[in-house]
Amino acid sequence: MKKLLFLVLVSLLNNTIEAQTRGIRIGYIDMEYILQNVPDYTEANNQLELKAQKWKQEIEAKRTEINELKEALKNERVLLTKELIEEKEEEIAFLENELLEYQQKRFGPNGDLVVQKAVLVKPIQDQVFTAVQDIAEVRKYDFILDKSSDLTVLFAAKRYDISDQVIRSLTRASKREQMSKKELKALEEKERKEDFVDDNPALAERKRILEERKAQRDSIAEARKLATEAKKKEFEDRRAKLLEERSAKKSGTVSDKPKSEESSSDKENSESTPSPKDKAAETRQKAAEARQKAIDDRKREIEERKQKILADREAAKKAKEEKDKEKQNENNN
Repeated sequence: MKKLLFLVLVSLLNNTIEAQTRGIRIGYIDMEYILQNVPDYTEANNQLELKAQKWKQEIEAKRTEINELKEALKNERVLLTKELIEEKEEEIAFLENELLEYQQKRFGPNGDLVVQKAVLVKPIQDQVFTAVQDIAEVRKYDFILDKSSDLTVLFAAKRYDISDQVIRSLTRASKREQMSKKELKALEEKERKEDFVDDNPALAERKRILEERKAQRDSIAEARKLATEAKKKEFEDRRAKLLEERSAKKSGTVSDKPKSEESSSDKENSESTPSPKDKAAETRQKAAEARQKAIDDRKREIEERKQKILADREAAKKAKEEKDKEKQNENNN
């Protein structure tokens, strides 16, 4: 019995130390952002908006009819008897009450629009809550808040936003229903990599930098490819022109134009058309500019990362000093 009690106390002590060591983890979601990125909700919401537009048109038509009746009564009042005036006024009052009731039925606090929106949102909200609970359990979150609710959030760092993770979780669930076992296995591997990146901000930043570098390399390679193709085309054109001239000399169809005119014409063509050397120099210049831009971007990224690391170290240092100060105060008390 004493041994069992000792083991329980050790387990509780380990859990307490672990919680104090890792600290409290807090995340948040933006429900409005999630709903806007869920295809099922977007489609159903668009249909509901079409209904609302139709209801608004009906209300506007009824209001126009009432205004026309009021205007007619105003113009005919001097020609009507007292009984007819009262009858028309009662009809207008009845139509106005009917319009007010219709507005309340469609757009009131408990109207069709509010009720149908609640019915539309409820299943999506249930899926979101389930996804949030799964993410919280897997990633050891202590609290997850909803930024779009009535809760006042003055500031929330983007790195604590798990809305995109929730959207991915909902999308994965819908995809799984239509996949084979092989496709499911590939999807799970992809999800594992994505989740690993989400849990490692430094890795995510490194991945972003690598993707940017790859894009720059592809851009430089594309520029070189275009320059090579242009040079090849120019060579082919010159070769075809020489072959034509040789063929014309053999067949005796060479132009009798004076050499001076031919030379002046060739000179004009050479002046209007850039030489291969100029094109090659321009290509080299573009490649050099692209490389310089890549180097400048890399320097800027390194400087930003350096500043971020220094800021993180300073924040960690301050947090440690505050924690040590709190411990010292507790020991003094």
